[in-house]
Amino acid sequence: MPFKEYDQYDALGLAELVRKKKIKPLELLEEAIRRVERLNPTLNAVITPMYDHARRAVKEGLPKGPFHGVPLMLKDLLAVYAGVPMASGCKAYRNFVPEQDSELVRRFKHTGAVIMGKTNTPEFGLLAVTEPKLFGPTRNPWNTDHTPGGSSGGSAAAIASGMVPFASGGDGGGSIRIPSSCCGLFGLKPSRGRNPMGPEYGEIWQGAVVEHVLTRSVRDSAAMLDATQGPDVGAPYIIPPPERSYMQELKQKPGKLKIAFNTRSPIGTDVHPECVRAVEDAARLLEEMGHIVEEAEPEIDGWKLAMSYMMMYFGEVATEIDKIKTVLGRKAKRTDVEPITWTLGLLGRVFTAADFVQAINEWHRAARIMGVFHEKYDVYMTPTMAYPPVRIGELDPKPAEKALMSVVNRFGLGKLLKVSGIVEQLAESSLEKVPFTQLANFTGQPAMSVPLHWTAEGLPSGVHFIGRFGDEATLFRLAAQLEKANPWFDMRPPNR
Repeated sequence: MPFKEYDQYDALGLAELVRKKKIKPLELLEEAIRRVERLNPTLNAVITPMYDHARRAVKEGLPKGPFHGVPLMLKDLLAVYAGVPMASGCKAYRNFVPEQDSELVRRFKHTGAVIMGKTNTPEFGLLAVTEPKLFGPTRNPWNTDHTPGGSSGGSAAAIASGMVPFASGGDGGGSIRIPSSCCGLFGLKPSRGRNPMGPEYGEIWQGAVVEHVLTRSVRDSAAMLDATQGPDVGAPYIIPPPERSYMQELKQKPGKLKIAFNTRSPIGTDVHPECVRAVEDAARLLEEMGHIVEEAEPEIDGWKLAMSYMMMYFGEVATEIDKIKTVLGRKAKRTDVEPITWTLGLLGRVFTAADFVQAINEWHRAARIMGVFHEKYDVYMTPTMAYPPVRIGELDPKPAEKALMSVVNRFGLGKLLKVSGIVEQLAESSLEKVPFTQLANFTGQPAMSVPLHWTAEGLPSGVHFIGRFGDEATLFRLAAQLEKANPWFDMRPPNR
């Protein structure tokens, strides 16, 4: 029997219905499955249904955690579920089946959530749109001609459309916050070291990547982080635990915060008027709420940081391509990955170890500068994105770029690219629409996208907040205050 009110509740609300025996976990699961079957042919958010696994987990008995009986989806990247294929958006991995859960997935299971599917992601999570060649593009429920963002775009589309109340995401340059902005969701990237990365990894992308969930309510994000935070065995980062639970923080007033805001792109590119308006409106709202709001920005060379980010990309992609041998039993060929991925890998082989170290030093320099900046300001606010969600295919390489990549890839001409100046063009084109989010990945700080604005065309546009390292508490308190002052939970995509 359909449960029409399913998407009128957040995850904790559904868990409360289960706890009060007003609905059964299996009924919630079947409602979620009905919604996936109805909506996914249009949205392409879910690429691996796990219905049998989910039904079996319910029948065998779920842990009595905070999300007992609530459907949850996993991003098909990093979130490893033993016995279920994990393609990471790459055709070389389409038949790869891992043998053990990642530590974060184990912790998700302990919350009592019912894991029922894997969501779409770009190849290796490299892009800010979710359009892998292997599975095809995921579409934004607010307007299916537009992207839900990336790289956690499948998760964002699944939540915004009402398939599930929350889903996992990983964030190495904005991949939780960008899709949250595109889909009208709340997306928090925790501090480096807050959530576990084991057992396979110590750090990913030189510490830039952190995993968590995307949600519609602030409290779902807080409750999940309460359940998953803390180091696992062999963790390289042990950061101070929170003083109290994040759910308790939501009940605390943030006090009179000093908030800096800026709407200029750190790489000097254009920022859409709607994204500027989102921040300016938020600044006025924050002032009305009693906070001190000033226009200011840290003295960081945004272009140097952008280039350091690309340098990390090059090295990490080259290594990722090498790892394909462990799955296929042979050395990777250029046809095993998408053309842009192969090009990035070639660049990873022509820059030097000294280039790479210099790039990472820029990250550490930025962290020190932000530490000083936060001696004056509690929070730093910018647009989440420089543009509203782009159209599907809008960021595809142009015909001339495709032709160049084809020649470069066929003949292994990475050195030619290095000396041609194309690397700088690649950095600008990659980050033009999303130049704001990477800073928190470089520095390891917590950051969140809050759905405070919708454009005249009805597309969501998030506002971005960065807090002090290790201080998710202030962000949660502020987010709860904003959620009350400018509610977004009842905002729904048309024709959902």
